[in-house]
Amino acid sequence: MPIAAVVNVPGGEIAYEESGSGEALLLVSGLNGVGRYWKPQVELFSKYFRVITYDQRGTGGSDRIQREFSVDQMGEELVGLMDVLKIERAHLVGMSTGGAIGQTIAIEHPERLLKLVLCSTWTHCDPWFRRLFTARRDMYRQAGPDLHSQFHPLFLYSPDYVNTHDAEIEAERARAPTKSSPVEVSVARIEALMRFDRRAGLPKIRAETLVMGTGTDFITPSYFSKALAQSIPGAKLVLYDDGGHSFTTTRAESFNRDCLEFLRK
Repeated sequence: MPIAAVVNVPGGEIAYEESGSGEALLLVSGLNGVGRYWKPQVELFSKYFRVITYDQRGTGGSDRIQREFSVDQMGEELVGLMDVLKIERAHLVGMSTGGAIGQTIAIEHPERLLKLVLCSTWTHCDPWFRRLFTARRDMYRQAGPDLHSQFHPLFLYSPDYVNTHDAEIEAERARAPTKSSPVEVSVARIEALMRFDRRAGLPKIRAETLVMGTGTDFITPSYFSKALAQSIPGAKLVLYDDGGHSFTTTRAESFNRDCLEFLRK
């Protein structure tokens, strides 16, 4: 049976869930930070691994007391969760912000990682990234989370996915994870992403790495994936033609197959 609990880590509390057994596999979500993002993966992946999902601090069921964030801090809170769960080493699959967290842990705590999968993530805040996330930050400040939740599917998904899953997307928007976080938390998390830059440390990564992305990613265009794969020694690159930013959802079958093949071989 899956385990769900809230545990104390340095600085606050984290809500997490785990299922399955074997080597630990951390599934790390994007900006919204909630573990339920990985619903298309957990049941299948837990047949082979001890799967851990969690709500990053400031989101979901974790504490919302923090008002200043950095990707380094997000990485340390995940290492803290590993310590509490007595996980010495784990595979890590990071989506977007989760990929930035994965880069950070691979550089700062290489002894804690087995294999690393970086999905729809970025190297640094270039002008495209800055303009997009400045607009998203200001949307939170000026209009609040409800308007942002209306745009959210347009940021994440490809048009064909929206057209065939419209009712499902609207149901999810009604309980949008963005509404679970105070505006100042969402703003501070966005600002943390805009400060992120781990380019200098990428050649030091020693974890076997798979970089994944799509040619239709509006948030983190595929040139970021290519740059990561070129900078991380021995990294493999998988680019799908389509699927948008959240291809772990829109192309779940392909992602699950390719990700598991990499993790299990």
